[in-house]
Amino acid sequence: MTTYVAGFLVFLIEQSIFRSIYSVRLRTRESWGFPELKRSTLIRSLQTPSHGFQRPPGLWRVEGGAPILSEFFSGPQLDRVYLFLFFLFSFFFVRSFFVQGISMPNSTHATDVIVIGAGPVGLFAVFQCGMLGLKCHVVDALDVVGGQCAALYPEKPIFDIPAHPSITGGTLIDKLMQQITPFQPVFHLGQQAVSLSQAPNNAWTVKTSHDLSITAQAVIIAAGAGAFGPNRPPLDNIRDFEGHSVFYMVRRRQDFAGRRVVIAGGGDSAVDWALSLVDIAESVMVIHRRAKFRAAPESIRQLEALACEGRLELVTPYQLSGLEGGDGRLTAVRVATLDGEERRLDADVLLALFGLATDLGPIASWGLALAHHHIPVTPSTCATSAPGLFAVGDIANYPGKLKLILTGFAEAAHAAHAAYSLVRPGEVIHFEHSTSKGLPGRD
Repeated sequence: MTTYVAGFLVFLIEQSIFRSIYSVRLRTRESWGFPELKRSTLIRSLQTPSHGFQRPPGLWRVEGGAPILSEFFSGPQLDRVYLFLFFLFSFFFVRSFFVQGISMPNSTHATDVIVIGAGPVGLFAVFQCGMLGLKCHVVDALDVVGGQCAALYPEKPIFDIPAHPSITGGTLIDKLMQQITPFQPVFHLGQQAVSLSQAPNNAWTVKTSHDLSITAQAVIIAAGAGAFGPNRPPLDNIRDFEGHSVFYMVRRRQDFAGRRVVIAGGGDSAVDWALSLVDIAESVMVIHRRAKFRAAPESIRQLEALACEGRLELVTPYQLSGLEGGDGRLTAVRVATLDGEERRLDADVLLALFGLATDLGPIASWGLALAHHHIPVTPSTCATSAPGLFAVGDIANYPGKLKLILTGFAEAAHAAHAAYSLVRPGEVIHFEHSTSKGLPGRD
């Protein structure tokens, strides 16, 4: 229905545009099989044998007083131009609204479940809902699906996904998208969920930063740790090098091939990227303020083994103290110990991997019980303090919680099954394994 309304608006707009160019009258049907447009009548013109019609200023007018662009076409030719421009204009007008997904003001939608967050756990929540026959709308502030996996670490290997000894963040998201395709979820990307309200019938309405309203009986919050940004080292001139020689994440591993890389940090990200880049970089040096790293034991063992082999250097116990270079190009990184001992490390690139600063944003004002920037939930259902609201993934917390993607996947299943009773009250879930029931809608 909305498409027909837009088509009618297109018709009205194009009429006002083209009538300002030339006036038209209907005449008898000819070659087109439709009523044709009468050729505009020339009031005054000048014709020369060598150049045909030319346009002296102010001489060319049409009936009705509107100026014309040219009298170069005959009647049928002018009709073809008119219709071509009309359909071209109509195509791009409608496409901008309905293909590219640009939200119209005060747009409203109704669905079974709203999922806030399009990271891996949010996507798997869509799958679990789909297996129960529940439709989902997904809202994410990023303009791509995948959350941090896609935006920050698309090429970082993940080692703890079942049946995948190693899989990159980007590949994981691609496979999750393939998995949910049969359920046709609706995505609202590039817009933040700014408010949440409940109606007397217990339905929840999420309003986005694009003035979009979505109503559902259940909401699954899979927002990770909220909005995120880098923890920037306190160096005076670091912003001069950001985006050129200083980075807080690795988007493309190959960008560091043949370069002198200095990695600052002592956690899993710093250690994992040191292990990954050692095979392609000219050199790799890892700076940490202590000799002991905070990463997976096996990763630390591999890191120390590479250092013993001379394939990379562990610069401990040092901290960043300064950067050298100009015009965004780094030439050296200065480091120092707490005792004041200094070193100068030749470098092309600094990877400052000190984690991310996170912010719950509007979620913090939704009236939910919070604990240390997390949402406490009941482990068996992932229900929050508000009936109908569920939280899964890194944003959810309970005693003994393990912050793993695998844990988030299990939480998504719990939340979807708990939401079913709200969306389909009175109906009982007859639990079946996917090998028995297959995908809903498929034979």
